[in-house]
Amino acid sequence: MKGIREAETAPAAWGGDVELSLAAGERALAEEGDLRTSRMWFDAAYREAEHWGDGEAMARAALGLGGLWVHEHRTVADAATVRTRQRTALAAIDPGSPAAVRLRARLAAEADYLAGGHAAVLDLLAEARRTGDPVARADALSLTHHCVLGPGHGALRLELATELIGEASRTGRRGDLLMGLLWHAVDLFLVGDPHAERSLQELRALLAGRDHLAAGFVLGSLEVMLAIRHGRFEEAEELAAECARRGEHAGDAAATGWYAAQLGTIRWYQGRVAECLPALTELVGSPLISPMDNACYAGLAIAAAGAGDRRLAEGTLARLRARLQEGTPRSSTWLFAMYGVAEVAYLLGDADAAVQARNLLGPFAGLPAVLCLGAACLGSVRHSLGVASLTIGDADEAVRQLRQAVDDNLALGHWPAAVLSRARLGEALALRDGHADETARKTLALAAQEAAELGMALPAGPSRGSAGVPRPADVAFERHGKGWRVTSGARSVAVADSVGMRHLATLVGNPGQDIPALTLAAGPPPLGSAGGGIGAASAQPVLDEEAKRTYRRRLSELEAESARLESLDEYDRADAVLAERDWLVAELSAAAGLAGRTRNFSGSEERARTAVGKAIRRALQRIDEADPVIGGGLRATIHTGLLCSYSPESPQETRQTCQPASVRAT
Repeated sequence: MKGIREAETAPAAWGGDVELSLAAGERALAEEGDLRTSRMWFDAAYREAEHWGDGEAMARAALGLGGLWVHEHRTVADAATVRTRQRTALAAIDPGSPAAVRLRARLAAEADYLAGGHAAVLDLLAEARRTGDPVARADALSLTHHCVLGPGHGALRLELATELIGEASRTGRRGDLLMGLLWHAVDLFLVGDPHAERSLQELRALLAGRDHLAAGFVLGSLEVMLAIRHGRFEEAEELAAECARRGEHAGDAAATGWYAAQLGTIRWYQGRVAECLPALTELVGSPLISPMDNACYAGLAIAAAGAGDRRLAEGTLARLRARLQEGTPRSSTWLFAMYGVAEVAYLLGDADAAVQARNLLGPFAGLPAVLCLGAACLGSVRHSLGVASLTIGDADEAVRQLRQAVDDNLALGHWPAAVLSRARLGEALALRDGHADETARKTLALAAQEAAELGMALPAGPSRGSAGVPRPADVAFERHGKGWRVTSGARSVAVADSVGMRHLATLVGNPGQDIPALTLAAGPPPLGSAGGGIGAASAQPVLDEEAKRTYRRRLSELEAESARLESLDEYDRADAVLAERDWLVAELSAAAGLAGRTRNFSGSEERARTAVGKAIRRALQRIDEADPVIGGGLRATIHTGLLCSYSPESPQETRQTCQPASVRAT
């Protein structure tokens, strides 16, 4: 696409008539949406006006060179040329004129967009409103709208679009009405409004009567997005190619990037995203890609992971994470790019990246991940939150988010996204409840059936353990003062003592071994006692006389300990002590059956299962709060029930029983 500095074919201002050139440019831009042709006319008009020192004509031409959108000129040379012309024209006219306000609004919008802000352009919008000039107001409204496309500005965008539609009746410019309706429709898609598709009808009708290349290009991209949502991949691919040709014809620099995103989205759902690797590798270096566009890096990272190029995937993910970290501007590509971070983190088993994605995306859970003005959509942000939770091993949160993501995607009418969320939900259920769980199996089977019906191939998962989560680094529990030091790889965290922490320490000290919940609840058997083996526990009475004496001694210790802790205002630790005391009281009360006969194990085992499970979950919650990565790894490998275990290699392996581990103190 030729830039301003390369427009050799631009006319020499219709026989030197600057007014005719300006009129031709304004008609091409506002009425026809032909960005390419309008640039040629405005370039010629500016040159001629500058030659004669006509400041007003220079201002009109400089405004026209800005185009309809913000950041239309992508190369450094073109952008610098246009900005210089706009500043020069501004200096040549009355600073209080409507044209001057329009030029300042354009310059403010361009600067705000590149900085990821909108404060300056909002100030200029207020100034444009005060002028009472409808054209100045319409221009400022549309420019401001373009600067608030990131997540979190939905209500403001809708207000701006509605005001622009009303202002169009005063300007009499067809382009203002089209832009207002277009922005309004885009806004509804960006917030996942259920009536978004309905909003396109009025826009379609206007464009059917008379075309507008720029607006038609965006409408075409929305049609591509809808075809993908409905699972019509072949049709979507044809529409994407036609949309790209239309964008190129209009002279829209976004055409290349949008086509790549649309094709990449189709290939992602088809399980063929690796095919996009060569094109995406070239695209990320293109000067036509906006510096605010991080979606191309997300696509490259996913394609590299899909192609098995781990080095490229990891490097691109690291680059992407640095660009998307807390505090950086959130553009119209931010949610789309964060989807990529969550998926690549899952494919690579990168828990740190998953934690970052989950923390950053949390405030935007209710939105869909839409690219730019609707070029593509990857479904509910809750899908990414669920995938991130799955990566770090937080099965409960993964199930919660992915179950909601399925519902959200069904409400959006995004069938491929719903299928993928359902598949990930099945993995999360299997992680939480085991691969033999009937709900997990049915969910995965339904996802596979739906994928086949849509012609989808679910993306291949990473190299993982049988639970479908990354194998965590070895975990170690050590006594540390009055609490515990939990270490996993290079990570380490201190956690207060509790009953659940002691249970976890025993399980981690016996990897791959089944330990009855009843044994964990009772604590290590007295040294030298007979029949202390865990495997023999199920053949014993609930409580023999020796066990009853041990329980009563422990009960007295717990009463004293809870009183001491409460006097020190250490209520969390006191609660843990009281939980163990309550369990012992229940055991002693239930130990004797009718006429004082000792009961069998069944009821006691069930109470132990419940008490131990709750204690372990509380401990995991505390570890998770201190370090989500370590907590997630433990959640993925700790199994509770009548038999409890720590399975760092494979949660489904057959395990032998053993004595509780002794844990060394530091």
